[in-house]
Amino acid sequence: MWSHVVMGAARTTESELTDLAEQVAAEAAALVREARDGMQAGRAVDVATKSTDTDVVTAIDRETERFVRTRLAELRPGEAVLGEEEGGAAGTGVTWVVDPIDGTVNFLYGYPWFSVSLAAQVDGVSVAGAVVEPVSGRRWTATRGAGAWLDGRPLRVSAPRRLELALLSTGYAYRVERRTQQAAMVAGMLGRVRDIRRAGAASLDLCAVAAGWTDAYFEHGLSRWDWAAGALVAAEAGAVVSLPGEDPEFGSDATFAAAPPIAAELRSALIECGAAAI
Repeated sequence: MWSHVVMGAARTTESELTDLAEQVAAEAAALVREARDGMQAGRAVDVATKSTDTDVVTAIDRETERFVRTRLAELRPGEAVLGEEEGGAAGTGVTWVVDPIDGTVNFLYGYPWFSVSLAAQVDGVSVAGAVVEPVSGRRWTATRGAGAWLDGRPLRVSAPRRLELALLSTGYAYRVERRTQQAAMVAGMLGRVRDIRRAGAASLDLCAVAAGWTDAYFEHGLSRWDWAAGALVAAEAGAVVSLPGEDPEFGSDATFAAAPPIAAELRSALIECGAAAI
């Protein structure tokens, strides 16, 4: 991959941005893992809420994002950072998009399906990304136009023969009214697919599609930091991907990733089951 991102006189390949995303995400994941070990040993952690009483944020989320911002300022001075906890805005060159702990509820409960997600975007498009799991140590990476990898091994999506044999993953909003709508859609889909999974971390759900561990993923309400790295991993592994705002029939904030053989049929089924009204 020889595409370059130009910043002033410097020329950086997108592959180099992927390496940097992986490095910083892995360093941040080590901090999260240390905090998790402390929690399991009985150490208390400060917890607050955001949009609802069930939408939690911990002191570890905030500390991890500050760490990522500090490391990026050292390694890529002057570049913009957009993060879940401290916000930010896109810059004119590379913008780094970070979710310090994707799957905070899982983290808080000790359920080992959460990640540090970090992507480099240019003009709102992800060109490099890394999703690192603190517990397992797995590293998911992708470079635009060059492929996706799990711990250095190339990834490729599954090839289910028909929709009823497909394993679908999804997620739910924190707001009760929207969760109820999403549950009704899922109830409709249960008779159309092999089964449905809900694991609680969008970045890893997208990576699971890339690995063929699931055949598709669909969810309303994700923010940019939820999908910036994981959607690139899925797309580079061959998934058909639609991001928030790209498919008007899904509404303004739906994320969709599917193995190509079932993508069109799944899209139609989701719309028939009410996806556009959520």
